[in-house]
Amino acid sequence: MITPPRDERGQSVSVFVTVVFAALIMTAGLVIDGGQKVAAASRAQTAAAGAARAAADAGVTHTLAGESPAVASLRAASAYLGGQPDVAGSASVSDGVVTVRTHATERTLFLSLVGIDSVSASATVRANAVGPGETR
Repeated sequence: MITPPRDERGQSVSVFVTVVFAALIMTAGLVIDGGQKVAAASRAQTAAAGAARAAADAGVTHTLAGESPAVASLRAASAYLGGQPDVAGSASVSDGVVTVRTHATERTLFLSLVGIDSVSASATVRANAVGPGETR
């Protein structure tokens, strides 16, 4: 019995479509998880800037009242950072300059398939607590 030759047309196209589809899925995953990294960086920067601004404002206000600006600045920065979900941070004051450091983490969606469960970002912001008649 003679078997007719097999028609192999279309098989190479199927392999090509599979490879291209897999590459598109990986690219979409990197774009989405890259967006997660940008979101973490944005949250860290926004929290640090807000805490530094609150600390500088509190320091100047307490300077006007004749109180210690450093203690008030640290308290204000800590209070601000305490209200920021999923952002860890710290503040310090030296010579009227408030420094706030923050760290934020976002979970990954596609990179978790290869063992990278989260991406993180940090930010550092400095603000001058300048009272009336002072310059820095």
